[in-house]
Formats: sequence, structure tokens, C-alpha cells
Amino acid sequence: MSVFKKLLTALKGHATTAAEAVADNQALVILDQEIRETEAEIRKSEQALTSIVAKEKLSQQKVAALQDAIAEHEGYAVAAMDKGNESLALEVAEKIAEFEEQLQTEQGFLDQVTASIVQLRKDLKSSKNALRLMKQQVDTVKATASVQKAQESLSSRHLNTDAKMRTAYESLERIQTKQQHRAAEIDAAREMASAENGDDLKAKLSQAGIGGSTGSANDILARLKNRDNG
Repeated sequence: MSVFKKLLTALKGHATTAAEAVADNQALVILDQEIRETEAEIRKSEQALTSIVAKEKLSQQKVAALQDAIAEHEGYAVAAMDKGNESLALEVAEKIAEFEEQLQTEQGFLDQVTASIVQLRKDLKSSKNALRLMKQQVDTVKATASVQKAQESLSSRHLNTDAKMRTAYESLERIQTKQQHRAAEIDAAREMASAENGDDLKAKLSQAGIGGSTGSANDILARLKNRDNG
């Protein structure tokens, strides 16, 4: 693969990574918005449930009132029949029939409302659980992203620190090498100066016991004793 193709592949890879990063960030933004919208829908459902429960209670009251009215008029019909007043008993029976028809309609409505409430509560519970889990997952994703970002930052700083330390160490080695080279130059200059002044030759003669004062303390004592004896 040519260098140009490798460069194009690298650029495509960077572009893909950048696009994925933008898409991931947008996905979190979209999720946050959907969560807010879901929460708003749940609140509306709860309000609707409250309204339906209120209707259920009213319907229950109507059913109970109709049942009481039917029971009451059945007593009236029996009393009318006991007194032999069949026409009155028939009129009461017709009223009872009206109550029973109303009761049947109201009971049907109540049954539907009660079933709707049961299903709505079930759906609300399921939605709340799903929303809770989604929020937890989103929070986990955000927390993980923050931690990974911090880790990347620390890793980057560590790499930068290592690079700086290596650079500093290399600089230190260069300085030490220059100082050693400079010290060697100074020693060489001293040796050359000593040779020019004859100091180097005098040192060599002294080491060979030639010329100069080379007597030791023992030699001096021996000379003094010989002088006294003479």
C-alpha cells in the first residue's frame, strides 16, 4: 500500500471515529429528550388515571344508589300486592324495571372503567420501571464516559510527563558529557603548560631521585649523627 493510500485510510479512520463520537453524543441528547417526553406522558397518564378513578367512584355510587332504589321499590311492590292493589304494584314494578335497566347500563360502564383502571395501572407501572431502568443506564453511560475521559486525560498527561522526563534525562546526559569533555580539555591544557615550564621534567627527576631536595627525615638524622661523631 502506498503512503498516499495509507494516509487516505488514516484520514477515513479519523473521520469515522469523529462521526461516531458526534453520533454517540447526539444519541445521549436524543435519549435525554425522549426520557423527558416519556416522563411528561407518564404524568399525563397519571392525571388521566386520577380522572378515571374519580368516574369509577361516581359510577360505584350510582350503582349502589340504583341497587338501593330497586330494593326499596321491591318492598313497595310487595306491600302493594299484600294490600291487593295490583295496579299500584304494577306501577312500582315498571319503576323497578327502569331502575334495573339503568343499573345494567351503569354496571356495564363501571366494569369497563374498572378494567381500564387495572390495565392503565399495569401499563403505568411497566412504563415507570422501563423509564427507571433507562435513566439508570443513561446515568451509567454518562458516568462511564466521564471516568474514561478522566483516564484518557491522566494517561495523556502521563505520556507527556514520560516524554518530558526522557527529554530532560537526555539533556542531562548531554550536559554531563560536555562537562566531562571540558574537564578533559582542562587537564590536557594543564599538562601542556607544565611541560612548557619544565615542571613535568622536574617531577620526573624528583621521582627518580635526581636533583633537588630528596632527603628524608631519616637521612637528615643520619647526617647530623655523622657530623657530631666527626
